[in-house]
Amino acid sequence: PFGRARARLEGTDIEIDIALIKRLYELSYRCTLCRRCAQACPMGIDNGLVTREIRKLFSQELGWAPEELHERGTLMHLREGSATGITPELLKENVDFLVEEYSQSTGFEIRVAWEKEDADFFLVPSAGTILVDAQNFAALLLLLNLAGLNFTMSLEAPAYDGVNFGLFYDDIQFARILSRQARVAKRLRAKRMLLVECGHQHKAFLSLGERLLGQDLRIPVQDVIGLLEEIVFGGKIEFEPSNNDFPVTLHDPCNMVRSLGIVEPQRRILKYLCPKFREMSPRGLENFCCGGGGGLVLLGMPHFKAWRAAVSGRMKFKQILEAFSDCPQPETKKYVCAPCLNCRLQIRDILHYFGAKEKSGIYSGGLSELIANAVKGIREPLIKWEDL
Repeated sequence: PFGRARARLEGTDIEIDIALIKRLYELSYRCTLCRRCAQACPMGIDNGLVTREIRKLFSQELGWAPEELHERGTLMHLREGSATGITPELLKENVDFLVEEYSQSTGFEIRVAWEKEDADFFLVPSAGTILVDAQNFAALLLLLNLAGLNFTMSLEAPAYDGVNFGLFYDDIQFARILSRQARVAKRLRAKRMLLVECGHQHKAFLSLGERLLGQDLRIPVQDVIGLLEEIVFGGKIEFEPSNNDFPVTLHDPCNMVRSLGIVEPQRRILKYLCPKFREMSPRGLENFCCGGGGGLVLLGMPHFKAWRAAVSGRMKFKQILEAFSDCPQPETKKYVCAPCLNCRLQIRDILHYFGAKEKSGIYSGGLSELIANAVKGIREPLIKWEDL
């Protein structure tokens, strides 16, 4: 008996068979790769990094990867130009429509220059933001125009969609997309590549990209939150913080905050433009993941969406409720600022799962919307609650 117990404790009784391997594969996609455990572990074990390496081995050695990340993610991105499958022509139509619509509703002229060489910024959007979170992208375009910044966009694949699903599971696929996106920036001779509110895009370009790209493809990269802070406090735009006279709290995206240390700029913005801003607890580097990181928000296995909301996202929902505990009534609209598309999609799934919009009046959006909504003289409020 003692021998069997010792074998179990030491792990020497494990039989490696196909069932065990399949179980390990499934479990590797139950981790959000938030890496918060590495901060808490006294031995410094980084389970997020270990899990990512397990996924990589399954993909690169066995060819095992979720269809949503590989076939309908990376391969579609390389083949069609976007992980959403949207064509360059259709994407331009969508952007042109947003430019026209929001120019009229805000009362400010919005312009986008395509394929412009020698621009100060090469804006690499997330096609998903344009398609399912247009309010956020339109707000960013408005702010870039009001600040008088010289920026351009491209319709060359795959740089009109700045996502990179290879980050979640496969180094080779990650490098294929990243290098092609960088080549477009080099072709346009842009001074800097400008990212959007997308956590994994920031990690791809600002962290791993610096190590992966050769000298011929390296280009300075501007994080969007840092630029938004410059816009807000640069003096070119007047603001009316009273436009944001509703409770606001902030979610910290793991890939921006814990991985890259972008902690305070967004807080300085919100404290200035949102009179009723309040923090979650814990916050900053100690934040809890939204529950949909590491590609989990994209996966569609049976019952997985409910698992994301009820299990992996429950701590985030608890934080949100606690942040708004002083105004729980649904008549008071409340805003969870999540400056990352992946996080916004997950938080919206959580709010929908628990009926938080109807029961508590809680909505989620990005940072750009709050800034644009506070612009002095805006014709109509940019934030449309019914679209959040």
